[in-house]
Amino acid sequence: MLKVGLNYISPAVGPTTNLDTTGTRTRANSVMDDLEEGVLGATQGKISPKRPHLQGQTETTNPLILEIPPETETWVNDAISCTGISEFVDHNKIPKLDEQQDAHEPLIGKSTKELKKLAREGHWARSHVLRAQAYQHIIQDIPCRLMTPDAPVYRDVAGKLFENQSENFHPLPEFLAGSLMPEYCLTTEGVTAMKKILICIANMSPDITYCPLLPVVVALLLHYNQEEAQCFENTCRLLYCNASHTSYIDYSFLSHKASCMTFGDLANKHCPAAHRLLASSADNIFEVYSEWLVWLFDDLPFDYVIRIFDVYLLEGQKVLYRIALALLKQYQVSVSSKGLDVADVKGSLQAFMWEIREHMTAEKLLEKAFGIRLFSRKEIWLLQMANRKALVEKGVTMVQHRQSFHLTVNTLNFTSAIVTAQEMRIVWSWIPERFSLFSPVLLFSTSEDGYSLKRLYSCCEGYEPTVLLLKTTVGEVCGAFLSSDWSERKKSGGGSSFFGTGECFVFTVRPEMERYEWVFIKKPEQAKAMPRSPRQRSPSPFSPEGRTTTSNHLTVPKLDMIKYRLSPFLATRHFKLPSKTASMFMSGTREGIIIGGGGGQALFIDADLHHGRTEHCETFDNPPLCQENFQVQLLEVWGFQNS
Repeated sequence: MLKVGLNYISPAVGPTTNLDTTGTRTRANSVMDDLEEGVLGATQGKISPKRPHLQGQTETTNPLILEIPPETETWVNDAISCTGISEFVDHNKIPKLDEQQDAHEPLIGKSTKELKKLAREGHWARSHVLRAQAYQHIIQDIPCRLMTPDAPVYRDVAGKLFENQSENFHPLPEFLAGSLMPEYCLTTEGVTAMKKILICIANMSPDITYCPLLPVVVALLLHYNQEEAQCFENTCRLLYCNASHTSYIDYSFLSHKASCMTFGDLANKHCPAAHRLLASSADNIFEVYSEWLVWLFDDLPFDYVIRIFDVYLLEGQKVLYRIALALLKQYQVSVSSKGLDVADVKGSLQAFMWEIREHMTAEKLLEKAFGIRLFSRKEIWLLQMANRKALVEKGVTMVQHRQSFHLTVNTLNFTSAIVTAQEMRIVWSWIPERFSLFSPVLLFSTSEDGYSLKRLYSCCEGYEPTVLLLKTTVGEVCGAFLSSDWSERKKSGGGSSFFGTGECFVFTVRPEMERYEWVFIKKPEQAKAMPRSPRQRSPSPFSPEGRTTTSNHLTVPKLDMIKYRLSPFLATRHFKLPSKTASMFMSGTREGIIIGGGGGQALFIDADLHHGRTEHCETFDNPPLCQENFQVQLLEVWGFQNS
C-alpha cells in the first residue's frame, strides 16, 4: 500500500528507500521487497494521489537513518505549556481548537469509568491544554512493570548515544522494518526527536522484535509531551502495561499477527456483509485485515486519529477493534449504496478512509464504534492467545521472507463435486482465523466412500473442526461448520446428546450464500428471555416423523452468569461451558446426525445419508436451509490439513 507523507523504515543495512516527488515509494532494497511480497502483504506497484489531509507535507528526513542537526535542542519542561501542544509541533498544521472550555477542570480523583465517559464524549477534544493534562494523568495511572524505563533513564541513555555530535547518523531499529513513520503535525525537530526516542527504546528493550504501532504512539505523544524524556517514559508505560487482559502495543511479529487474526475473527462475526464483500473480492482476505491499523493511523485525517488516540489511552487495543469495525461497516454501506464493483479492495478501502469526512464525523465514528457489542477484554485476550497458539503450531513466530503463511483455498488445486473454488473460498473465510491457517483436505465423500453414516464417522474421527457440505437432488447446496470431533458422540454411551461449541454455524451456498451463527452472538438478549430447562440428557431427537418428542428449548446459563459466558470463538477443550446443554450444536447416533436444536433441527441426515430435513431451530435462529424435506445427491466432509 502506498504511504504518502510518511517515511517507511528500511532495515539498517542495504540501500536506502526514498520517496519521489509524487509520494510514490521506490524500492531499492531486496529485503523490503521480500517482506512486502510475503507476509506483510503490502500492495506493490500502485501509485495513488496524495491524501487530501496531508497535501503540502514534504519529506524532511531520510527514512533509513537518523540525522541529528549540529545543534539539537533539548526541551526540559515538566509543566504543560500555555498552548497545550509541544514545541515539536508545527502550529500551522495542527487543528485550531476552541480553548474557551475550562482547561483546569481537575482530572485527579475521577474514576476510570468517569474518564472513559469524558474521553468518548470528546471532553478534552476542544482544548489542547486539557488534552495534554489528560494524557499525562491517564498514562501515569497505567499499571506497568516495576522496572519500566523512565525519564531519567532516557536522559542518561540519550546522553551517551547522542553526545558525540560528529556522529550524526544513527541506524533506526531493525524491528521497525515495514512500519510507518508518521509525521502528522510534527516539525523537522519533532521528527528527529521521535527517531531518537525509538532508538533509545530499542537500546533499552531487546525483547522488542517487531512493532509497527510504536512510531505512531511516539509521534502522537510528542504532540502533547513537553520533552523527549517525558514522551519516552509515557511510551514505555504503554509498552509494558501489565493490567489484566489489557494491552496497548504488540511488540513481536507473533503478537502483531495474532491481533490481525483476531480482528479478522471479529470482522467475520460483527460485519458479515462487509466480510462477504471482501472475501468475494480479495484473493487473500487476511492481507486486507492485516492493514486494519493502517486504516486508523495512516489513512484517516489527523483530527480523527487524535480522537481515536484519546479513547485508546484509556481503553487499550480493544477500542481500536471497535473503531476499525465501525469503519468497515460504513465502508460496506457506502459501496452498496453506490452499487460499486470492488476490483481493488485495498485501494477502495484506502480511498474510503481518505474521504471519511463525506461519510461521518469523528464523533459519529466513535458513537458507532461503541454501539458494537464486543466480548469482554478477557474473552478477546483468550481469542488472541488461541490465535497465537495456532501461529506457533504453524511455525510462524517471526518475519519470514517470501513465505505466505496464511493459506487460502487454492483455486488451481481445489476440487469438490459440490462447490466451486470461489464458493469454498467464501465458506473458508467464515471460519475462525486460527483454523483458516490450514488448507482444506477432503475427509469423506459419498461419491468415493459410499452412502454410509458409519463410514462417515470412521473417516472423520480424529479431525477437529470439520466442514460438512451437501447438495440436494434439486441442486440446492448448504452445510455446517462443526467445531468438535465426531468421536465426542461416544461419550454419551450410545445415547443422543449434544456437543460442540458456539463456534459452530450453518450456512447456505445455493441459491444464495448466507451464514447463521449461534443465536447468542447476534442476539445475546435472548439468553434472558428463553426459559431455562432442567439439566438433563436430551431425549432421543429421532421419531417416526423426525421430530423431537419433547420441548427442545435451549438450556441457558443463570442470568448472573450470562455476562461471563464463554466466548463462542474458543474451543471447549480449553474452556468449560457453563452448562453442557446450554446450546444444541451437534449430535450423532446410529440413526443419523443432527446439527442445531430447539424447536426443530437446522439439519437432520439419516443413517443412509439419503434423506434429510431442515427446519428453523433456536440454536442458530435459521430459516430452513433448503427444501424442508430433501434427498441427498452428494455429501462431503472437509478437514484442515496441518502441513
